[in-house]
Amino acid sequence: MSNVPALVFASLAGFALGSFYFAALWLTVRHLPDARRPALLTLGSLFIRVAVVLAGFYLVGAGHWERLVLALFGFVCARAVIARRLRPHANALPSGADGDPRTWS
Repeated sequence: MSNVPALVFASLAGFALGSFYFAALWLTVRHLPDARRPALLTLGSLFIRVAVVLAGFYLVGAGHWERLVLALFGFVCARAVIARRLRPHANALPSGADGDPRTWS
């Protein structure tokens, strides 16, 4: 059987990488309306986020596919947690809105 602490670490590291990636994405999107150069902000943020996550996966995986799978699982779990946490609540919607942004006016 594989080294259990290393596999737990891999999933926690994947969760941390996913948290970093999606929190940085959220911050980037929030700053876009005020940015003087939105394209540069978007591309710069993308390159930094991808570089950090790829380097993290490379270090966590260390040549073991099991660790990479668990790191990816942690990354996806972080996406679900961040998306759920940052979702607008019903009381934050415009009056008369049903939760579908396409119907907001």
